[in-house]
Amino acid sequence: MSAPRLMTVDEYFKTPETVKPMELAFGVLRVADSPTPRHQSAVAELFLALDAHVRARQLGKMWLAPLDVVLDDRKALIVQPDLMFVSNEREWIVRDRVRGAPDLVIEVLSPDPRIGRTDERVGWFAEYGVRECWLLYQNLKQVAVIEFANLRIGGRRLFGARDPIASKVLPEFAEKLEDILAGC
Repeated sequence: MSAPRLMTVDEYFKTPETVKPMELAFGVLRVADSPTPRHQSAVAELFLALDAHVRARQLGKMWLAPLDVVLDDRKALIVQPDLMFVSNEREWIVRDRVRGAPDLVIEVLSPDPRIGRTDERVGWFAEYGVRECWLLYQNLKQVAVIEFANLRIGGRRLFGARDPIASKVLPEFAEKLEDILAGC
Protein backbone atom coordinates (compact mmCIF):
# COMPACT_ATOMS: atom_id res chain seq x y z
CA MET A 1 0.00 0.00 0.00
CA SER A 2 1.46 3.37 -0.98
CA ALA A 3 1.49 6.49 1.17
CA PRO A 4 -1.18 9.11 0.39
CA ARG A 5 -0.12 11.88 -1.97
CA LEU A 6 0.79 15.02 -0.05
CA MET A 7 -0.95 18.23 -1.00
CA THR A 8 0.19 21.82 -0.59
CA VAL A 9 -1.99 24.57 0.86
CA ASP A 10 -2.26 26.13 -2.62
CA GLU A 11 -3.44 22.81 -4.09
CA TYR A 12 -5.96 22.44 -1.27
CA PHE A 13 -7.42 25.88 -2.04
CA LYS A 14 -7.88 24.83 -5.68
CA THR A 15 -10.10 21.86 -4.75
CA PRO A 16 -13.80 22.33 -5.59
CA GLU A 17 -15.85 24.14 -2.96
CA THR A 18 -17.92 21.77 -0.83
CA VAL A 19 -19.96 21.74 2.36
CA LYS A 20 -18.38 18.45 3.40
CA PRO A 21 -15.95 18.78 6.31
CA MET A 22 -12.37 18.85 5.03
CA GLU A 23 -8.98 19.39 6.52
CA LEU A 24 -5.40 19.20 5.42
CA ALA A 25 -3.31 17.38 8.01
CA PHE A 26 0.35 17.93 7.18
CA GLY A 27 -0.38 17.58 3.47
CA VAL A 28 -2.88 14.70 3.75
CA LEU A 29 -6.38 15.63 2.58
CA ARG A 30 -9.14 14.34 4.85
CA VAL A 31 -12.79 14.54 3.82
CA ALA A 32 -15.74 13.37 5.87
CA ASP A 33 -19.42 12.75 5.22
CA SER A 34 -21.79 15.62 5.83
CA PRO A 35 -22.87 15.99 9.46
CA THR A 36 -26.20 14.76 10.78
CA PRO A 37 -29.20 17.04 11.30
CA ARG A 38 -28.80 16.64 15.08
CA HIS A 39 -25.17 17.77 14.88
CA GLN A 40 -26.05 20.74 12.69
CA SER A 41 -28.92 21.71 14.98
CA ALA A 42 -26.53 21.84 17.95
CA VAL A 43 -24.03 23.89 15.93
CA ALA A 44 -26.78 26.31 14.90
CA GLU A 45 -28.12 26.77 18.45
CA LEU A 46 -24.63 27.30 19.87
CA PHE A 47 -23.90 29.81 17.11
CA LEU A 48 -27.08 31.76 17.81
CA ALA A 49 -26.39 31.96 21.56
CA LEU A 50 -22.74 32.88 21.20
CA ASP A 51 -23.24 35.25 18.28
CA ALA A 52 -25.90 37.21 20.22
CA HIS A 53 -23.50 37.46 23.18
CA VAL A 54 -20.53 38.53 21.05
CA ARG A 55 -22.52 41.05 18.97
CA ALA A 56 -24.20 42.67 21.97
CA ARG A 57 -20.79 43.34 23.53
CA GLN A 58 -19.00 44.07 20.22
CA LEU A 59 -16.26 41.57 21.13
CA GLY A 60 -15.43 40.30 17.65
CA LYS A 61 -17.12 37.79 15.37
CA MET A 62 -18.44 34.22 15.51
CA TRP A 63 -17.89 32.00 12.46
CA LEU A 64 -19.44 28.69 11.30
CA ALA A 65 -17.96 25.76 9.40
CA PRO A 66 -17.15 25.13 6.71
CA LEU A 67 -14.48 27.82 6.96
CA ASP A 68 -10.80 27.01 6.57
CA VAL A 69 -8.45 27.86 9.43
CA VAL A 70 -4.86 27.78 8.24
CA LEU A 71 -2.87 26.89 11.34
CA ASP A 72 0.42 26.30 9.51
CA ASP A 73 0.89 27.22 5.85
CA ARG A 74 4.39 25.75 5.60
CA LYS A 75 3.39 22.41 7.18
CA ALA A 76 0.07 22.31 5.26
CA LEU A 77 -2.19 22.18 8.32
CA ILE A 78 -5.75 23.41 7.79
CA VAL A 79 -8.77 22.63 9.98
CA GLN A 80 -12.48 23.48 9.96
CA PRO A 81 -13.82 23.71 13.53
CA ASP A 82 -17.62 23.65 13.82
CA LEU A 83 -17.60 27.15 15.35
CA MET A 84 -14.99 29.75 16.16
CA PHE A 85 -14.69 33.17 17.72
CA VAL A 86 -12.16 35.74 16.55
CA SER A 87 -11.80 38.75 18.84
CA ASN A 88 -11.49 42.32 17.61
CA GLU A 89 -7.82 42.21 18.64
CA ARG A 90 -7.21 39.31 16.26
CA GLU A 91 -9.55 40.30 13.40
CA TRP A 92 -6.48 40.70 11.18
CA ILE A 93 -6.28 36.90 10.83
CA VAL A 94 -9.57 36.85 8.88
CA ARG A 95 -8.70 37.46 5.23
CA ASP A 96 -9.43 35.18 2.28
CA ARG A 97 -9.43 32.43 4.92
CA VAL A 98 -8.75 32.47 8.66
CA ARG A 99 -4.97 32.54 8.69
CA GLY A 100 -3.97 31.95 12.29
CA ALA A 101 -5.44 30.72 15.55
CA PRO A 102 -8.95 31.86 16.53
CA ASP A 103 -9.43 32.85 20.16
CA LEU A 104 -12.03 30.10 20.70
CA VAL A 105 -12.89 26.97 18.73
CA ILE A 106 -15.87 24.73 19.38
CA GLU A 107 -16.27 21.15 18.21
CA VAL A 108 -19.61 19.33 18.44
CA LEU A 109 -18.70 15.69 18.96
CA SER A 110 -20.68 12.69 17.87
CA PRO A 111 -19.94 9.20 19.18
CA ASP A 112 -17.70 8.65 16.14
CA PRO A 113 -15.59 11.64 15.08
CA ARG A 114 -16.27 12.53 11.46
CA ILE A 115 -12.74 13.62 10.66
CA GLY A 116 -9.45 12.98 12.44
CA ARG A 117 -9.04 12.34 16.15
CA THR A 118 -10.28 14.81 18.74
CA ASP A 119 -7.11 14.63 20.88
CA GLU A 120 -5.02 15.31 17.77
CA ARG A 121 -7.07 18.41 16.92
CA VAL A 122 -6.99 19.68 20.51
CA GLY A 123 -3.20 19.30 20.43
CA TRP A 124 -3.02 21.38 17.26
CA PHE A 125 -5.24 24.06 18.79
CA ALA A 126 -2.89 24.29 21.77
CA GLU A 127 0.30 24.22 19.71
CA TYR A 128 -0.82 26.94 17.30
CA GLY A 129 -2.13 29.45 19.84
CA VAL A 130 -5.90 28.97 20.21
CA ARG A 131 -6.80 30.38 23.64
CA GLU A 132 -9.71 28.05 24.44
CA CYS A 133 -11.54 25.04 23.00
CA TRP A 134 -15.01 23.78 23.82
CA LEU A 135 -15.89 20.16 23.15
CA LEU A 136 -19.63 19.53 23.18
CA TYR A 137 -20.40 15.90 23.97
CA GLN A 138 -23.89 15.82 22.51
CA ASN A 139 -24.94 12.40 23.80
CA LEU A 140 -23.74 13.19 27.34
CA LYS A 141 -25.10 16.76 27.29
CA GLN A 142 -21.77 18.06 28.57
CA VAL A 143 -19.25 20.67 27.49
CA ALA A 144 -15.55 20.42 28.23
CA VAL A 145 -13.88 23.84 28.26
CA ILE A 146 -10.16 23.48 27.64
CA GLU A 147 -7.92 26.46 28.32
CA PHE A 148 -4.54 26.72 26.66
CA ALA A 149 -1.50 28.48 28.11
CA ASN A 150 2.04 28.56 26.73
CA LEU A 151 0.92 26.43 23.75
CA ARG A 152 -0.23 23.62 26.06
CA ILE A 153 -3.39 22.54 27.82
CA GLY A 154 -3.59 24.76 30.89
CA GLY A 155 -6.85 23.49 32.37
CA ARG A 156 -9.99 21.55 31.62
CA ARG A 157 -13.42 22.03 33.17
CA LEU A 158 -16.53 19.97 32.52
CA PHE A 159 -20.00 21.54 32.55
CA GLY A 160 -23.21 19.52 32.69
CA ALA A 161 -26.48 20.49 31.03
CA ARG A 162 -27.63 22.60 33.99
CA ASP A 163 -24.30 24.30 34.72
CA PRO A 164 -23.63 27.81 33.41
CA ILE A 165 -20.76 27.49 30.91
CA ALA A 166 -17.77 29.52 32.11
CA SER A 167 -15.22 30.82 29.64
CA LYS A 168 -12.09 32.89 30.08
CA VAL A 169 -12.29 34.02 26.46
CA LEU A 170 -15.94 35.11 26.89
CA PRO A 171 -16.03 35.81 30.65
CA GLU A 172 -19.57 37.25 30.73
CA PHE A 173 -21.09 34.26 28.93
CA ALA A 174 -22.97 32.10 31.46
CA GLU A 175 -25.70 30.27 29.59
CA LYS A 176 -26.63 26.67 30.33
CA LEU A 177 -26.34 23.94 27.75
CA GLU A 178 -29.91 22.76 28.44
CA ASP A 179 -31.20 26.25 27.57
CA ILE A 180 -29.05 26.59 24.45
CA LEU A 181 -29.92 23.15 23.11
CA ALA A 182 -33.56 23.09 24.25
CA GLY A 183 -34.80 22.52 20.71
CA CYS A 184 -32.26 19.86 19.76
